[in-house]
This record gives sequence, C-alpha cells and structure tokens, in this order.
Amino acid sequence: MKQNNAVRAATILAAMSLAVPAFAQTTTATPPAPTMAPPAATTPMAPAPMAAAPMAVATPTPALPKDAAAKLEAHIKALHAQLKITAAEEPQWQQFADVMRTNAAQMHQAFESRAKVSTMTAPENMQSYADLAKAHADGMQTLAAAFSTLYASFPPAQQKLADKVFQDDMSKRAMKK
Repeated sequence: MKQNNAVRAATILAAMSLAVPAFAQTTTATPPAPTMAPPAATTPMAPAPMAAAPMAVATPTPALPKDAAAKLEAHIKALHAQLKITAAEEPQWQQFADVMRTNAAQMHQAFESRAKVSTMTAPENMQSYADLAKAHADGMQTLAAAFSTLYASFPPAQQKLADKVFQDDMSKRAMKK
C-alpha cells in the first residue's frame, strides 16, 4: 500500500510536469541550482529544422520505483517528440529533463516521509504537509526556469507549438475533473 501510494504520487507529479513543468525538493536537502545557459539573445534565430533529433537515452532515476521511473521516462520521451526538440536544443532539453527527474525523485522521497503519518501528531501532520507543498512549489519554480531557457531557444513556430501542447494538456486535465 505504501509503495502503491508513492508510485501513484510520483506518477501524478510526472504528469503534472507537462502542464506547468515541475516537481520539487525535500525539506532536508536542497538540490543544487541547475546550471542553465542564459535565455537566448533577442536577435531572431533561423528556424531550426522541425525533424526530431535523436534523443539521448536517459537512465531511469534510481530513487524512484521502477514503474514510476519508467512512466516518467515515457513522459519525457513523449514530450520530447511533441515539442520536436532539435539537436541544437538538446542541451537545454537535457537540463529540463534532468530537473524533472530530480524533482520526481525528491517528491517521491517527500511522499515516503509522509508514510509515517499514522504516528504523527496533528501539528506534525500539518507541518509535514506544508513542507511537502513547499517542496512541490520550489520544484515547480526550478522546472519553470529550466523550461523558460528551453523555450527561449525555440524559433517562433516551435514556441507556438509548445504553447499549444501545454494549452491542450490543461484542457484535457480540466475535462477530467
């Protein structure tokens, strides 16, 4: 049951990353700030070819259960294809994907730490949940920054594609509720 809840939580958070790129950090360890290139200059870029570049095969995050890591990697691969990432965009993409993996692993750990909720006092439970929410928000900020760098590397047509991918995902989520 504990494993199922953690897997479910990691999967849900992986899916959330498409809508607003994100995951989070635990309250005990803060992840190093990602080293990202500054946003692309404001000079117009020549449109990059829209053919998908070969994607580097990523190793599943060891801190996640195998099935959650596999779902996360499938999500990353699908998003790579949807956004039509080119070879020139691959470095920014890898930074974004790495933040997704790190955040997923950290959120999994945060959910695991809440598994002992049955032994917590009400104030400890409330604080634990607040810590989890803050970790998620912090991870969202980190992932949003990584995505902004990636997005800035896109030519205008690809930016419009990304806008549509994210808008369509939000519409699908709203319809499920």
